[in-house]
Amino acid sequence: MNPETREATPAVSETTGNVVIRARGLRKNYGSKVAVDNIDLDIPEGRIVGLVGPNGAGKTTALKALLGLAGFSGDLKVLGYHPLNERDELMQHVAFIADVATLPRWIRVKQLLALMQSTHPRFSLEQCKKHLRQTKIKPHDKVKSLSKGMVVQLHLALVMAIDAKLLVLDEPTLGLDIIFRKQFYQHLLEEYFDGERTIIITTHQIEEVEHILSDLLFIRDGQIILNSSMDDVQQRYVELMVSNENLAAAKGFGPIHERHVFGRHVLLFEDADRDQLRQLGELHTPSVADLFVATMGNDDQPINTAYGEAA
Repeated sequence: MNPETREATPAVSETTGNVVIRARGLRKNYGSKVAVDNIDLDIPEGRIVGLVGPNGAGKTTALKALLGLAGFSGDLKVLGYHPLNERDELMQHVAFIADVATLPRWIRVKQLLALMQSTHPRFSLEQCKKHLRQTKIKPHDKVKSLSKGMVVQLHLALVMAIDAKLLVLDEPTLGLDIIFRKQFYQHLLEEYFDGERTIIITTHQIEEVEHILSDLLFIRDGQIILNSSMDDVQQRYVELMVSNENLAAAKGFGPIHERHVFGRHVLLFEDADRDQLRQLGELHTPSVADLFVATMGNDDQPINTAYGEAA
């Protein structure tokens, strides 16, 4: 059984401040396939939002709509702009890092910096050089000579030197080793996030970013099925590790998911009486990864019969 979907008005909308993203009835189809299905969403400034979902859930399509890279139906405003009709104005205030770096491989770093300075009105050359001084990247290096991790460092330095109000990161550390991933997010927090900028992150390595998130969005089949602040998530959900002798009593409180760890049962509860549960076993705050697995469980998913019936 999966956690119930929250009301359409998101928890993050309760936060004071200007709304950076507002969507009402956001929808995108690719032929007969619905990629984004009637999403309502408010994200105010100064938040770090994790957008999490399985492959094909609609994450990338939603991001493309926000960036004006894909058409859509419904109402959508990003920083007060319509992403399609006012994309030039919008992109002066938005920075984006995709899972595949698109920097020209033939160009030298110093040429790339000069190009950015001449084309982007909100790019600071001095800020970019400051960020690059913390790396091993040299001005005469060609992009094609850099390792994948160094390309990501270069891309991040370019992005953080833009005075953007919204930063969108789509699997920014995909394929990098753990050292580069930790450095990436540490640099992001220390050098870029100031409490006023807004960051949206999609990643499959959610355990590495959950400590920096202020809000959590789960998306499945094009629909937002969980939309909460991290504080609310920690208050609403609790895990109980229980032995066999107390399992029946624990199940009487209506867990929404169950898993097994080293022969013991771990039950996930929503809005449960913690004092009563504590008498049956050990209470823990579920990780975002565990909550994600519980929410995305395929118990109710139809079986794909295209390959014939199961034996």
